[in-house]
Amino acid sequence: MKSFESFLAPKLQEYIDYRISLGYTDKSLKYPLRYLDRYVKEKVEKEEALTPLFFLGFRKTIQKEPRTVNEIISVTRGFFQFLVRQGHYAQNPLQDIPSCQEWAYIPFIFSPKKTEQLLSSVCKCIRKDKRSFLKDYSVYMAIVLMAGCGLRISEPLNLLRSNYRTNEKTIYIEKTKFKKDRLIPVPRPVAQQIENYLAVRDTQLVEEQNPYLLTGIKHGKVHANRLYRVFHHAVKDIGSDQPRRLIGNTTFGSPTPHCLRHSFAVNTLKHIKERGASPQKALPILASYMGHRKYRYTAVYLKVLDAEQRQELVDFNIRAQKDI
Repeated sequence: MKSFESFLAPKLQEYIDYRISLGYTDKSLKYPLRYLDRYVKEKVEKEEALTPLFFLGFRKTIQKEPRTVNEIISVTRGFFQFLVRQGHYAQNPLQDIPSCQEWAYIPFIFSPKKTEQLLSSVCKCIRKDKRSFLKDYSVYMAIVLMAGCGLRISEPLNLLRSNYRTNEKTIYIEKTKFKKDRLIPVPRPVAQQIENYLAVRDTQLVEEQNPYLLTGIKHGKVHANRLYRVFHHAVKDIGSDQPRRLIGNTTFGSPTPHCLRHSFAVNTLKHIKERGASPQKALPILASYMGHRKYRYTAVYLKVLDAEQRQELVDFNIRAQKDI
């Protein structure tokens, strides 16, 4: 099945191949470019029709949140800039298309207490039979690493056994988002859990040489789908299942595995503040630990200092809407 079907299809695929050759993945490109491809297929047959007015109409048809609309337009703009460099266009037809005003987004935050409850619930999901025990234990450890080290969901799943350095109690994370490597120290409680897991893992995998730190089936790794299922089951179990809410121009996110990363950052900054230190001064170090390209991306966590404050914002906005 072809990814693209409009007359732009060859150029769209060429652009994706070009980006892959630079070391990027196609995950963040195909979704937005399919929007463009479908709209072009429905509306025009010649490149001459691809004017700024055409793309204003295209933007208007995207029935998504402003942030998503801006992402689609940004990727489309990058594609046409690629065509400009190739000489297909004299100028980019999207260069003057303005961005939509984005809604504020406040992620779900797990307090330290709720994080512990979540991990306890996940632990209870570990099946005790020989076939399932290590796989379920691996899922639990992936969630432990996300909660205790602020890792992205792909990072614990892709760790190799050699990436954990026992003597140093560090994890070497290779080429994840933004193609960056980083070496991070593991908090002592998390390191102890890794040591316990490895003792079990190495006992059960005497005959199998699985290269991954967290093992799945046979020589493979843990599947993200399994992690999502276990996570959402645990969220319901501890009574933290909340819907995504749009209140006014603010989106309050629902609990997702990535929220463990948000929670790690927020709870770390809160702990720094409680010690009497400056969260602002800690941002460059926290940004490096979490693998952000710029510490201003980490600064967004200063907007929500703890889980209680976030819930107060949700409750306040709900009451305000009822009073209108």
